Amino acid sequence: MDLPGHAPADAFFLDTPDGQRFCLYHAPVGECRGALVYVHPFAEEMNRSRRMAALGARALAAQGYGVLLLDLHGCGDSAGDFGDASWDGWLRDITAGRAWIEERLGRTAGLMGLRVGALLAVAHAQTAAVPPERLLLWQPVTNGSGYLNGFLRLRLAGELLAGGSDSGGTEVLREALAAGESLEIAGYQLNPQLAAGLDAADARALGPRCPISWFEVTATAGRPLPPAAVRVADTWRLQGSRVDVHTVQGPQFWTAPETVDCPSLLEATLASLETSHD
Repeated sequence: MDLPGHAPADAFFLDTPDGQRFCLYHAPVGECRGALVYVHPFAEEMNRSRRMAALGARALAAQGYGVLLLDLHGCGDSAGDFGDASWDGWLRDITAGRAWIEERLGRTAGLMGLRVGALLAVAHAQTAAVPPERLLLWQPVTNGSGYLNGFLRLRLAGELLAGGSDSGGTEVLREALAAGESLEIAGYQLNPQLAAGLDAADARALGPRCPISWFEVTATAGRPLPPAAVRVADTWRLQGSRVDVHTVQGPQFWTAPETVDCPSLLEATLASLETSHD
């Protein structure tokens, strides 16, 4: 979904109390209809999703939405090392990104998050002094503990592939983190503070306090949300949030070894915003 002729993004470093954060800003075309901050996923999923994030930002900008693509602490071209990042620090980065685009466009911003970025967006929405205008959640991770276990298993798999024995399972790795030890996993240094924040994040226990559009990418058309995801969405509705769920058929671009696009996800996202403005 290329958009020839669209103005290039404005690249800059955003000064925050925790250091400089690299940003790409896509200005809205024509009259501004909204503002969004994109929150990227975790570790290698971020790199594999860069093209889709760029395509999404350009498509949204063409429809009148200002979009800020923000590299969190230790990620992409932002200052700091991944091994020094923390969950709370990433939440502060999101707050700083929101403040910048809200001052620029003069309106409350929403958040668009992918995978763990969606979980971060939900956590921000619960604690922010002013809730975001909306949440657009792409394939959200709903349970940080389960995601952390999956990430730790990459370390175990790497040890086996290297011809050695694994470290004794995820519980042993968790014990090392709890003791203050950082772990090298798939080329990323995971520190205990970041691991603890991710481990404690549970979407079902968080109240977003704003309208939510949930986009689930499935391999086959018509497949429903997984039961765990249904429980989260139902819990949010009981808490008073409007939750619209959209399932789209397409590839899991955030894990694909090669760069792949998911046009159906972009189309569903734009359609969702059009419906909200009717």
